Amino acid sequence: MKIPKRLQPLVDDGLVDEVISRLMSGKEADIFIVRCGGHIRCAKVYKDAIKRSFKKAAQYQEGRKVRGGRQARAMAKQSNYGRAQQEKVWQTAEIDALSRLAGAGVRVPETFGCVDGVLLMELVTDDAGDVAPRLGDVIMSEEQALEDHALMMHYIVCMLCTGVVHGDLSEFNVLVDDYGPVIIDLPQAVNAAANNNAQAMFTRDVNNMRRYYANFAPALAHTQYAKEIWALFEDGSLTPDSVLSGKFEDSGDSADVDGVLEEIKAAMQEEQERQERLREAELE
Repeated sequence: MKIPKRLQPLVDDGLVDEVISRLMSGKEADIFIVRCGGHIRCAKVYKDAIKRSFKKAAQYQEGRKVRGGRQARAMAKQSNYGRAQQEKVWQTAEIDALSRLAGAGVRVPETFGCVDGVLLMELVTDDAGDVAPRLGDVIMSEEQALEDHALMMHYIVCMLCTGVVHGDLSEFNVLVDDYGPVIIDLPQAVNAAANNNAQAMFTRDVNNMRRYYANFAPALAHTQYAKEIWALFEDGSLTPDSVLSGKFEDSGDSADVDGVLEEIKAAMQEEQERQERLREAELE
């Protein structure tokens, strides 16, 4: 295929030998299948902020460290230089998160560097060499759903132990190969300790996984892993080896009506966005 403009510098520098095809086009990035020497990989081309439509980006950027005062001031003023720095922070967040999670035993794509807003990384495939499907396109038995859900909870615990919350985890951001789920798309990953929205995002991530796997294993619909895991995290007792039950006993304090309404509102918004993604997936 014709080499996209954003990939031409990587071809010129010898990092990419051939652009084979476009894998998908999303709201935040375009993904291409490329050949790098004897390896088939994917190139994630981040879209400029003005073209991205990731909602409430400021919520995700809260708590992210900026290297120097000049960069922070420029980002606050939204100057051209500041916007360029924001782009670097956004892209670097995914690379850093992928590296940290891989080191913590979470299955994520291996990365091979980011150049001019293009991230080269592993192309996740099945044993036949075909591109691994998204979780949302997979049908499984009840036994398999319970097994994969337990593995996802383990990955989520490992993520939180490293201080990372995915922030947008759903059946659209998980691939499934012959060895199980692989978590992808982490430019919006947040610092669990430094972001005031971290708990709400974490709860949404965990409940998204509960909702999807419960389609095949209905008993999961009644679990409370989000509350159980976060309570352990706040208590300082969460480890990658923590044994989870999926049960959680509330303290019995008076009901937080405003909080409940906020959760309902967030759930409705999440369902709306999920339906939008389903429609987009059908058009791809």
